Amino acid sequence: MARRAVEQELSRERILEAARHLFITKGYRAISMRSIGQHLGYSHGSLYYHFKEKAELFYAIVVEDFGYLSSCLNSVVTGPETEGFTRTERLLLEFIRFGLDHPHQYEIMFMTRDEELLAYCRSEQGRCLELFASIVRGHLEEEGLYTEESRKSIPLTLFLSAHGFVSYYIQEKASFEEVRPSAEAHVKLLCENVHPSASRQ
Repeated sequence: MARRAVEQELSRERILEAARHLFITKGYRAISMRSIGQHLGYSHGSLYYHFKEKAELFYAIVVEDFGYLSSCLNSVVTGPETEGFTRTERLLLEFIRFGLDHPHQYEIMFMTRDEELLAYCRSEQGRCLELFASIVRGHLEEEGLYTEESRKSIPLTLFLSAHGFVSYYIQEKASFEEVRPSAEAHVKLLCENVHPSASRQ
């Protein structure tokens, strides 16, 4: 009964939100389960009803954030078209939007240099990149303009270029709306010039 009461009071979502904030502001290694509990006003024992250890908690945050990014990318396929932009261009803009509007999450997901944390991120990064690539490949196949070899290499080139754009403007602390014209110009230029004319059939 006591355990059920604690679970009702301290939800998994509240723990994830608080832990994400602390990991971002203070760093993963500086934060303990005890400090997360203190931040929430509970004993650290309360957290163990939901998570066995700090690493499990961190991985849950990573999975949640990559899940949200994946839903954003999938919305490009399921949502309405935007006049003047191809599906690949909209995909790139959605990725850039996510990164600049959620900079702290993006840094944890794609920019951490901590080997221990990278171990938790790599599998989710791989799934995200494969989703990104599958959307790009699907669009290129529909166009029928590129060779099979090009369709394999183009998605990674585009992904890395979008990542570079996000990484630069995260340092500038810029929101997506503040740099929207630059983002749109960047995406247009990428999609026009990402490969040589020889890759066209």
